[in-house]
Amino acid sequence: MSSRPHLSPAESKHQQVARHIRNDIEAGVLRDGQVLPSTRELAAEWDTSVFTISEAMKLLSAEGLIESKSRSKRVVHYPSQARSGLIRLPKPHVILIGGYAGSGKTELGRVLARQTGWPMFDKDTTTRPVVEAALEILGLSPHDRESETYLEVIRPREYEALAAAALENVGCGNSVIVTAPFIREFNDSAWISRTTASYANLEAAVTYVWLYCDPESMHTYIRRRGAARDAFKLSNWPAYLAAVDVDFRPSVPHLVVDNCASSAPLQAQAAGLLDAVLKRASQ
Repeated sequence: MSSRPHLSPAESKHQQVARHIRNDIEAGVLRDGQVLPSTRELAAEWDTSVFTISEAMKLLSAEGLIESKSRSKRVVHYPSQARSGLIRLPKPHVILIGGYAGSGKTELGRVLARQTGWPMFDKDTTTRPVVEAALEILGLSPHDRESETYLEVIRPREYEALAAAALENVGCGNSVIVTAPFIREFNDSAWISRTTASYANLEAAVTYVWLYCDPESMHTYIRRRGAARDAFKLSNWPAYLAAVDVDFRPSVPHLVVDNCASSAPLQAQAAGLLDAVLKRASQ
């Protein structure tokens, strides 16, 4: 495996692991009362030491998110996890969430969906089976996300399908949450203008959100999720990272959510983001 960037004291490994587990709890991936794997199993899952896992569990226990039932049994403690009631706005609102692979886009989308009751459209969930089939028909690996054929032929259609699904819901009066990398799109003023105008024609407003995450945490999460489409990134991590502009921000007024280990919990930032959306909707 390629060497990884050095950790900074502010982004220690146990903080990264704790943050990802916290995000999974807040997004509903881990449920209230669910028994967690053992320390050794978690260490294997996260490719780290049992000491790191124990330290991460101490953080989560101090926050009240994990309870120890015995020396070997820990359970999720999040009784307020039940989804909030549907937030219905006078006019639909669209939240577009972009960010690099492993930054936590899907987790943020799930947290917001649970807080609002709005439908969420994730690019990979929405399009992956068709994309994989198309790539195989073209004689490529179903996990290819780097070739010119994917980037110039398949990728534009992915985003077209994602946009169509969101627009269809907005046309029915529903607010929606859409998660995808959006790196090329958020840097394209013409795309942003077209997208904003498309939703404006349906009397819907758009909030653009960029999810920032430090490279080491992104690497940790990508490695842990083990998706086949990430194999190229992991095996060529230094080269991939060299092509990533961690300081990138959308070329449109936007909100930034910081998903680094030292940042505020994702749940709290999602609540702040939602407050900003509701304030805008009331104006």
